[in-house]
Amino acid sequence: MVEDTNRSLLTKEAAALSPATRVKYYDIVIDHGNGATITDADGKTYIDLLASASSTNTGHAHPHIVAAITKQAQKLIQYTPAYFANEPAAKLAPRLAALAPISGPVKLAWGNSGSDANDAIIKFARAYTNRQYVVSFTGAYHGSTYGSLTTSAVSLNMSRKIGPLLPGVVKVPYPDPWQRLANESEDAFVDRLFRAFKQPFETYLPAEEVAVILIEPIQGDGGIVKAPTSYLKKVYDFAHEHGILFAVDEVNQGLGRTGKWWSIENFEGLEPDLMSVGKSLASGLPLSVVMGKAPIMDALGSPAHTFTAAGNPVTTAAALATLDVIENEHLIERSALLGQRAQAFFENEQKQFAFIGDVRMYGLNGGIDIVDPITGLSDATATTKLIYRVFELGAIIISLRGNVLRFQPPLVITEDELTQAFSILHQAFTELAAGTLELPNNASEIGW
Repeated sequence: MVEDTNRSLLTKEAAALSPATRVKYYDIVIDHGNGATITDADGKTYIDLLASASSTNTGHAHPHIVAAITKQAQKLIQYTPAYFANEPAAKLAPRLAALAPISGPVKLAWGNSGSDANDAIIKFARAYTNRQYVVSFTGAYHGSTYGSLTTSAVSLNMSRKIGPLLPGVVKVPYPDPWQRLANESEDAFVDRLFRAFKQPFETYLPAEEVAVILIEPIQGDGGIVKAPTSYLKKVYDFAHEHGILFAVDEVNQGLGRTGKWWSIENFEGLEPDLMSVGKSLASGLPLSVVMGKAPIMDALGSPAHTFTAAGNPVTTAAALATLDVIENEHLIERSALLGQRAQAFFENEQKQFAFIGDVRMYGLNGGIDIVDPITGLSDATATTKLIYRVFELGAIIISLRGNVLRFQPPLVITEDELTQAFSILHQAFTELAAGTLELPNNASEIGW
């Protein structure tokens, strides 16, 4: 019998899979994973520096989580939480609510993905405020359902040919480093971007008709970019001044990724009214929540946000086990510590290689810009050469915005594995500097 290989499986799949469902990077089929490594159908093992888009913060096939899933599946796989409670979900709800960075009584609603959790923010905010408008930011990735897709602004293929999108959504510029002018101080940058934020409110968007401002405090797919604290404080104060809810998307950056439970905790004194959580909540199984202040979450009745499988016994059992692992293995502290080590590595490489531009690291979670050494502008070609060489050398890393290396390994990565990853990255950087790297044949297909 001929064994399935990467090539044979991808050939079989190609005839049946829509191209809309996958961002192209490497021609591999993941067969299994363990901790911070994954192995493809050809038997090649890679160090995982992506953590399944930050949805496996606890790593692959963690024994405690596998045991919890197995035990629950043997007991009850599914009975719709839309009608009846189940034991794991009933235990998880108050445990999650207690972890929310929100004062006062907190309630939540289940979903299947970060996308529908961000849809829920729109639903609950509109219901509570009796207002229609939603403000989001350029560079955002909130998901692919119609509401979350409308609030996103990271790829034209999220709006091309599928409009009209959700009405009542207004986008403003996110304060990312690519908008910083030469010799512009951070205070001047913040003031300029906040003026741009206010412009819609001063020209065509009545603040008293805005329900919610939705933001990633640290953008994920937008390039791993942290908003300046003073900027976010201005937006936060503006929202409260005008009775607008302040909502944060923690799907990519939550659950220890930034060295804290939630990315908003990197901004002292800012407390969301609503927040979305997904991805690593159940270590990659389909589970999400929207959490918020109780009066807001009481603004809707069923079935305004019910799903057949959302909050089912297996995914919520996995989430309980995930929280156990994060707490018992001190993954938040580990993220902060290993993030410092990663930052030191990339900053040292930055001194050696002129094509390494800005280095942003928040916990074990970084964006590294690859630029043209002469112009300082983004260099997507060099980035594609780099990520493909890293792949050939035995690690998985991808690009964002064409020229940003996305560095998000599982938080359980060992120090030896991290050292190996640094060695691979250094070799790829050295070869790029020497001019020996070539583009792969399918370079035009790679990336967002």
